Amino acid sequence: MRVMQKVVRTALCLSRSRLVRMATTDTSQATKRQKTGGGVSKVIGTHNGTFHCDEALAVYMLRLTEAYRDAGVKRTRDPNVLDTCDIVVDVGAVYDESRQRFDHHQRGFVEVFGHGFTTKLSSAGLVYKHFGREVISSHLNISPDDPKVDTLWLKLYKEFIEAIDGIDNGISQYPNDIQAKYRSRTDLSSRVGWLNPAWNEPFDSQTVDAQFLKASQLTGEEFLGRLSYYGRSWLPARDLVLAALSKRENVDPSGRVIVFDQYAPWKEHLFELEQELSVPAPTQPYYIVYPDETGGNWRVQAVPVSPESFESRKALPEPWRGIRDEELSRLSGIEDCVFVHASGFIGGNKTKEGALEMARRALKI
Repeated sequence: MRVMQKVVRTALCLSRSRLVRMATTDTSQATKRQKTGGGVSKVIGTHNGTFHCDEALAVYMLRLTEAYRDAGVKRTRDPNVLDTCDIVVDVGAVYDESRQRFDHHQRGFVEVFGHGFTTKLSSAGLVYKHFGREVISSHLNISPDDPKVDTLWLKLYKEFIEAIDGIDNGISQYPNDIQAKYRSRTDLSSRVGWLNPAWNEPFDSQTVDAQFLKASQLTGEEFLGRLSYYGRSWLPARDLVLAALSKRENVDPSGRVIVFDQYAPWKEHLFELEQELSVPAPTQPYYIVYPDETGGNWRVQAVPVSPESFESRKALPEPWRGIRDEELSRLSGIEDCVFVHASGFIGGNKTKEGALEMARRALKI
């Protein structure tokens, strides 16, 4: 037992030593940049002590901008020291963009992201609101004036940043205080919290600052991973849906059938684009025709009444449901049928022409 305790203590000491060296290296690199860069590196100020997800991410995002790319980080609550910093986040009791001060703890702070969002901002939300477009443009190498930047800026706030704002500000996800059936402690804010030293571990500034760097890296990598996904996968899918939606009347004069020549996630985009383009209800699509993921067969899928609904706007005909292969082809009068699901929400055919004919005939039944 004593040998095991000694091994554990040794491992903990080595781990902390590595983290301290990380913090020292970060500081020394910032100093080196000051000496070799022809100027003085800027400094980002934030509070010391226990850290949270919002300022860890805020610092990481700032270091992705042109102004603060080489900035050092000073963790303190001393107002005199904070006054020497070029930008301060999550401390200082001031929100003033002109002074580069971004705290959200002061009495009377009610800033929200806007654009329909009503969650009070944390330091992560504040920094993202003011610097997010630049980060998106730079990371994806697209013009700041490209409309896609705003699309991604709003999407990433909705899917990633807003939860961090809500958790940090103590805003319940369920306003009616519905009792949860289970607890989840795997969200990003919780994982950052676990990086703080435990109550019975050393809490000296070197150890905590090193852990803060680790937390900032964690939040930043997850943020950039999500940004890369939305920019390089989600947005191209949206473009495909927009193009197909715009020319759907070439497929069928009713406008009720959309065809994709390659598989792409379409459901979320379709509902958002219908709303943005004010597509009238009488021409909203009933069926989506697309190749399956393997490319071997084609699918015809009924559009649901909402993205999460199991109810379809117009399910495939009831007589076809639960029928397969040759029996389905004889019943429908369409060659190469594969199946229709028992609920009528999806069917299959071996060819594009067959799947498209299934959709067209279903419109009339």
